[in-house]
Amino acid sequence: MTLENVVVRRMSRDELDLALDWAAAEGWNPGLYDAESFYAIDPDGIFLAERAGEPLGCICAVAYDETFGYVGLFIVRPPYRGQGVGLQLLNVALQHVQTRNVGLDAAIAMQKTYRRYGFKFAYRVIRHRCIGGGESPFDVTELASVPFDEIAHYDATVFPTSRATFLSCWIAQPRSASLAVLRRQKLAGYGVLRACREGYKIGPLFADDPKAADTLFQGLCAQAPGAPIFLDAPEANPAAIELVKRRGMTPVFDTARMYTRGTPPGRLDRCYGVTTFELG
Repeated sequence: MTLENVVVRRMSRDELDLALDWAAAEGWNPGLYDAESFYAIDPDGIFLAERAGEPLGCICAVAYDETFGYVGLFIVRPPYRGQGVGLQLLNVALQHVQTRNVGLDAAIAMQKTYRRYGFKFAYRVIRHRCIGGGESPFDVTELASVPFDEIAHYDATVFPTSRATFLSCWIAQPRSASLAVLRRQKLAGYGVLRACREGYKIGPLFADDPKAADTLFQGLCAQAPGAPIFLDAPEANPAAIELVKRRGMTPVFDTARMYTRGTPPGRLDRCYGVTTFELG
């Protein structure tokens, strides 16, 4: 295959569903309704490589704002690997988010490749698994009862920038649960449980302290009795690792969180579970 025949173009909303099917085939277990939230961030930052109408691979490189971007959903279909398609996709994607601090979750073995593009290791993120169930704590409340501006403000204390457009979709997707912990009528943490190809994922899980995080975790697990539950915990927050140990969760695999300009400011101590490997 000659790269001269390969075209990298922006992906349509319907094609993003196809890309998530590829992600499922890779074992990444995407959410059933992720596409709407992903596409809402930056439709111009989602790319497809094709040759003569045949899709070869995809990548997301979304610009959250003028300061921060994220790369994910980077897949070359198996028959076309090792032929330069991935590098062509990555080059186009990085052009879209240039001038920003850009993050990604890399397969551990791929760190060397991303270092060539200026990415630097920040910390590991470890996916853990357990089975849902148990009673919901009395001191959780529906996130929908919290003013959206308060949710977006709290989220921006942890995530590198404001992402209100994304959040408005993410916390309201079908077959999901979004819960909050309030203290003195102020938000002290929130979490989202969403349906995936296998079981459910919790993400984000942001909380002021271990007690609030544990309360949210239990409340979300209670929404999916008997189902597999996955949580992607950042190793850089020791309290997050203590939570998964305390809950008897089993490590599944890990990634290397990397950034082009270093770990961005934010309350990493509030992050007990990242939102999604695909977009941060």
